[in-house]
Amino acid sequence: MESPQIDPNRPNVARMYDYWLGGKDNFPADRQAAERASRANPNAQFCAWANRAFLGRAVRFLAEQGIRQFLDVGSGLPAVGNVHEVAQSIEPGARTVYVDYDPIVSQHGRALLATDERTTMVQMDLRNPEFILDKAAGLLDFDFPVAVLLVATLHFITDEEDPHGIVKTLMECMEPGSYLVVSHVLETPTTIAAAGAGYKDASAGVTLRGEEEIGRFFGVAETELVAPGLVRVPLWRPEIAQPLAEEDAERVDFLGGVGRKER
Repeated sequence: MESPQIDPNRPNVARMYDYWLGGKDNFPADRQAAERASRANPNAQFCAWANRAFLGRAVRFLAEQGIRQFLDVGSGLPAVGNVHEVAQSIEPGARTVYVDYDPIVSQHGRALLATDERTTMVQMDLRNPEFILDKAAGLLDFDFPVAVLLVATLHFITDEEDPHGIVKTLMECMEPGSYLVVSHVLETPTTIAAAGAGYKDASAGVTLRGEEEIGRFFGVAETELVAPGLVRVPLWRPEIAQPLAEEDAERVDFLGGVGRKER
């Protein structure tokens, strides 16, 4: 698939997410689409923040487990708590490859990372996993464990595009001890309404899935979920009191989990 051209008049999923996170790299069309989604789901912006917080906690956990290589596919625009920043705060030598097919994301990523030789940005489509692996091999060593991050990404891949096959391809070449991180919008009446309101004419539509379908990503990757398993993202190893995390989880139709490849 060809990389998309920058079109300020068409809502873009990365820029909509950037808007919800308080970023400035978005256009009126993005903000209007995000607001439409928020009217259908008043917790949409909170979900974005909760998902971003899950990413940070997962990366810290993985770095503490000794992971020194990160492949962040569908990374989106730079925001607070970028993967390489979180990882390097624990292990200064950690290496990160960001992958996104959006040209604005790639431009901003390359500018941000211009002086960091341990981190790079690749403009590539998730639908081409073999090419992603080939490009990532320029910085990452696949003879050692890698954390593959697919955070708020797979729901932009339709069933016809075989998202489970994509995940399997990415993880097949990973060494034992590697990890898969996935977060995915859960299919509920509220998310169905928000997807229709905000993403109908956007750069990518949303394919909603149930818990079983989301959990199958870890199965095809031949990974074992680490505790607490596949849960609503505020409940994944929360840094706040468990009762507060449970209150937050009631507002978040987003599942997340981390799986370890054992063999």
